[in-house]
Amino acid sequence: MVDEQRPEFHEHLQEIRQGIAAVSAQVAELCSRATEILLEGDLEGAAYLIEADDEFDRRCRELEEMCFTQIALQQPVASDLRELVAGIKIIADVERSADLCANICKAARRIFSHELGPQLRGSLQRMGDQGQLLFRQATEAYLHNSEVMAAALQDIDNYMDGLHRELFRTIFEAHHDGTIDLQVGVQLGLVARFYERIGDHAVNVGEHTRYIVSGWSPTHPYPESDNPVPNATGGPPDDS
Repeated sequence: MVDEQRPEFHEHLQEIRQGIAAVSAQVAELCSRATEILLEGDLEGAAYLIEADDEFDRRCRELEEMCFTQIALQQPVASDLRELVAGIKIIADVERSADLCANICKAARRIFSHELGPQLRGSLQRMGDQGQLLFRQATEAYLHNSEVMAAALQDIDNYMDGLHRELFRTIFEAHHDGTIDLQVGVQLGLVARFYERIGDHAVNVGEHTRYIVSGWSPTHPYPESDNPVPNATGGPPDDS
């Protein structure tokens, strides 16, 4: 129920909600665009998307600050507090997902000019499509406070996990057949992991949405890193 004595506060809440939904929807488009860049070997597109990530991060930080400001100044309780706390967590998942899309573009630059066979290309396209689908659904669930849509994300992500395993099998087969070298295989393995983590972040958005709606909260005793393995140059994993 809207507190009629604080209309300005609820206007700020609506502004925050619309902003979060906008950046979440943008991740779906970034995932699609990153896949296109990867498959087309589009160096110019890769550079543009990587550079644009700084602006995306700035917008996410701005939304976070808006949430913190409302918590500090308005001291919300009950559903309003859940809305802001969950919003901060959703922003973090959205920002990390955009970073992962930028990482896919960095991998695209590393394997530039290497030919990928139709099976590899098909597997990569399917993972990209599924990442886009997951974030579209997560955004809709959040925007419409739909606990049903949010709960369904886990099952959709199970399909993404299957595509992740499929891509790894295809990478191993391609390397065994000599159609890709080891360095390309490593980069594609990282890309597979990036897509899989994008799906996990979309599920997190759904879980935070369920918390907003009903107070439901999952248990994650062992959170995983987004970048568990080093990049192919031998250096640390990409964090940006």
